[in-house]
Amino acid sequence: MFDIEREQSLSESVILAALYMPRKMDEELFEEDLAEMETLIATAGAEVADIFVQKRDKPRFSTWFGAGKLDEISRRMKETNSKCLVIDAELKPSQIQNIEAIICGKVIDRSQLILDIFALHARTNEAKIQVELAQLNLMYPRLTRMWSHLSRQSGGIGTRGPGETQLETDKRLVQKKIAQLKKSLKKIKKSREVQRRGRSDTFRISLVGYTNVGKSTLLNALCGADVLVRDELFATLDTASKKGYIPSVGEVVISDTVGFLRKLPHHLVASFRSTLEVAQETDLLLIVMDASSKWFSHQLDTVRDVLGDLSAGHKPAKIIFNKIDRVDDPLQLRQIECEFPQASFVSALDKESVQQLKHDLGETIHEVRADKKQAAAIEKRAGTYIHVG
Repeated sequence: MFDIEREQSLSESVILAALYMPRKMDEELFEEDLAEMETLIATAGAEVADIFVQKRDKPRFSTWFGAGKLDEISRRMKETNSKCLVIDAELKPSQIQNIEAIICGKVIDRSQLILDIFALHARTNEAKIQVELAQLNLMYPRLTRMWSHLSRQSGGIGTRGPGETQLETDKRLVQKKIAQLKKSLKKIKKSREVQRRGRSDTFRISLVGYTNVGKSTLLNALCGADVLVRDELFATLDTASKKGYIPSVGEVVISDTVGFLRKLPHHLVASFRSTLEVAQETDLLLIVMDASSKWFSHQLDTVRDVLGDLSAGHKPAKIIFNKIDRVDDPLQLRQIECEFPQASFVSALDKESVQQLKHDLGETIHEVRADKKQAAAIEKRAGTYIHVG
C-alpha cells in the first residue's frame, strides 16, 4: 500500500526570497505578496530570519535567481542557522534541485508552503483526502527529481537502473492512489448532494472571500454557532453549514467555505473543487472583505477570479465589509462606503452590528427571490411563445 507522509513542518528559522519583475508586477502587488508570504510562514510555525529580493526582468531558467544572489543567501543561511529557504514562486522540480545543490539546504516553494499549512489544518476526512490528493498531484511530476540520484544515463533492455525501475513503480502507485482518492471524494460529494436536496426549499447563503477575513466568526454570529475560529490563514478547510434566522425571511442555511488566496496553486484548487462547489448551488453569495486590510481591492479581484473559475460568477452576490472595528481612520471607512454604496458594514464581534446586517440580508433575500420569480415568469412566457409558434 502506497502511503504518502506529510513533510515535516518548517524549521524554526527560515530565509524568505522573492524575485521582483517590474514589467510583470507593480510594486504594491509585490509588497502584498511578500507580506502574505511572511504570514504564511508564521502560520506554518516558522520565523523569517531574513528576506532577500532580487530585481530581474525575468527568472534565471535553471536557478530562478542569479548565482551571486544565491551565494549571498547561502552565506546568510549559515549565519542565521537557517536550514530552509522559502521562495515566493511555483518552481519546477529541476529548479528546486539546482538551488538546493547551491545553498546546501532545503527549498520550499509557495505551493509546498501552502500545502504544509493545509495539512496542518485538515481535520475532517474530506479535508484530509483533499490535501493528500493535492500533495500527490504536486509530488507526481517531482518523482523524477527524487529518484535522479539512482538512475543511469544508458537505456534499453537489460540496462535499466534500479532508480528508473523504482521510479516507474512509484509513478504507477501514485496514479493508483490518486484514482482512489478521487473516487472517495465523489462518494462524499454524492452524499452532500443528497443532504442538499433534502433542504432544497430553504434559502441558501454561502460566505466566500479571502482567507482570514472573518468568515467563520461571521457564521457564528449569524447562526449562534461554534465553528472553530483562529486568527491565521486557512483555519477553515471544510464547508460548515449552519441554520440561521433572518427577520422577515425565516430560516436560512448559511455555509462557510475555505478562504481564497492570490496565486493559489492550481492543483490545490482542483483538489478542493468539490468543497468549493457549494458556491455554485447557493442562492446568495456573501463576499466577505476585511475593511481594515489595505489590500482589500486586490483581494476582491482574487475572489471574483476564483468564483469565475468555479462558474459561480453569475450568482447573486452582496459584499460585506467585516472588521470595521479595526479601521482606525474614519476617512478610510467613508471612502470604502462611497466606493461600495450597496455593501454592508459589520463587526462580527458586535451584536448590534450583526442585527443590522441581518436586516440588510432580509432586504437582499427578498430582492433575490423577486428577481428569481420574475426570471421564471419570463422564461415560462418565452416557452409558451415558442410552443404556440
